[in-house]
Amino acid sequence: MTYLENKIAAVPEPVEGPASTTIKQFNDQHFNMIKILFICHGNICRSPMAEFVMKHLVEEAGLSEQFEIASAATSTEEIGNPVYPPARRKLAEHGIGCEGKTARQMTRQDYVYYDYVIAMDHNNLRNLKRMFGEDTDHKISLLMDYTHRPGDVADPWYTGNFEATWVDVVEGCKGLLAFLKEK
Repeated sequence: MTYLENKIAAVPEPVEGPASTTIKQFNDQHFNMIKILFICHGNICRSPMAEFVMKHLVEEAGLSEQFEIASAATSTEEIGNPVYPPARRKLAEHGIGCEGKTARQMTRQDYVYYDYVIAMDHNNLRNLKRMFGEDTDHKISLLMDYTHRPGDVADPWYTGNFEATWVDVVEGCKGLLAFLKEK
């Protein structure tokens, strides 16, 4: 036997029983989930707002178990930082928490793993194309594409207007959820 054949032969057969059934159910459920990754430049304002608004909407719809939702940045500037305080306050005004969220950068594995990569603006799209090349799997879109007014989500980092961002994010997430329910 070759080295590889010996290694394969040494792997024990799976044990049937409650634990293996639970693992199989978890795997089946996990692979059938709709996986969404929201993207913005720093992952401290718009994309975490979209992440937590979408989580809130799917929870209200009783669909939490069907979704995995996260957010990430195209840049490294804010990695490890929490959600920007005005964004956190805007979410809290609407009863939505974001405790524990810290900024992270999107990876190549994220593109493979997630079903939908939703950018907040055209600059994010450009950065994603630089990072990953062509979107051959048609996973990347803009959040506002799911509304009746396509374009960019207002960037509060520059405007300070978190209310405008809130309105865009809520409208975009509601449109995205409606789109996914129809699929």
